[in-house]
Amino acid sequence: MTDLFEPVELGELTLPNRIVMAPLTRNRAVQGLKPGPLAVEYYRQRAGAGLIIAEATQISPMGQGYLDTPGVYSSDQVRAWRKATDAVHDAGGRIFLQLWHVGRISHSSLLPDGAAPVSSTGRRPNAMTFTADGFVDVSPPRALRDDEIPGLIDDYRTAARNAIEAGFDGVEVHAANNYLLEQFLRDSVNDREGPYGGSIANRTRLVVEVMQAVSDAIGAQRVGIRLSPMTTFNDSPCDSDPMGLYSHLIRELAPLGLAYVHVIEGETGGERHPEAAVAIDYDALRALFGGLWIVNNGYDKQEATQAVASGRADLVAFGRPFISNPDLVRRFEIEAPLNTLDENTLYGGGARGYTDYPTLEQVS
Repeated sequence: MTDLFEPVELGELTLPNRIVMAPLTRNRAVQGLKPGPLAVEYYRQRAGAGLIIAEATQISPMGQGYLDTPGVYSSDQVRAWRKATDAVHDAGGRIFLQLWHVGRISHSSLLPDGAAPVSSTGRRPNAMTFTADGFVDVSPPRALRDDEIPGLIDDYRTAARNAIEAGFDGVEVHAANNYLLEQFLRDSVNDREGPYGGSIANRTRLVVEVMQAVSDAIGAQRVGIRLSPMTTFNDSPCDSDPMGLYSHLIRELAPLGLAYVHVIEGETGGERHPEAAVAIDYDALRALFGGLWIVNNGYDKQEATQAVASGRADLVAFGRPFISNPDLVRRFEIEAPLNTLDENTLYGGGARGYTDYPTLEQVS
């Protein structure tokens, strides 16, 4: 049986354990939508993770959906991220960057020249986002034209190259939580015609083309993808045939030789095994992929240990426990108690609830 604390090979990296820090939006980017000094310290503190997947980071100005989230499309942003990756590497860690385009989960006040958000569809979801005016309804989107798709794919390609220039060990493409790429995947959202709408093959086309482009740009073993087959987060019902959809997608991705697939099981931030989840067989999807499989969604140490020991997963990602416990791996190893999470400091603000959670050494 494999242990949670055993090393694992991920591409050219050797991860010292199978505990992954999930990407976590914290809304603390500084002027120019750059990670600031606090972000450098935040990631350095958590370098004990087998792998850090840094927060969702927009691939272009049109990819932003929330106030004060960072980008990776400008030279200033790349230089700022380099400070964070250097700090993690100096502390012995490994770090990927999650590449993000929110699609229709945005507001015109966050976008260049007050533009409308873009999506697979022109339908607005019943969803809210965070702007300078607080939480507001998202703006009505417009459907991307087919002739705009190559430029979008190029934005992903460029962002991946920028991430490597910034010192990241790889990237994770965010195709989960009903942001742009999943807005193309699901027939509950994608109502377009043409090469990117209609059939499962057409609706998966954009994700496959993005993954191919990013893999060609930086090497497939530096590229992972995040999926959420059963979440309804961001007012997006599940696909009418989730198993058919995601089976086809995994079959298309498997030949690329990606570093991993990272799956949010069940409802994002909610129940991992809701009644609707019977429509998906994660074990079958894993078998189709054949590579490293990361699971995520409310796991505790015991559940994570069982998932890895049983062979159901290769690694387990933790979100909120890593926010309040920078030394989470060590706490798991010696079965030490965990710090209590301060829900009031999750989004925005300064050091409080970000870099001031104590390690075991600091409280001993």
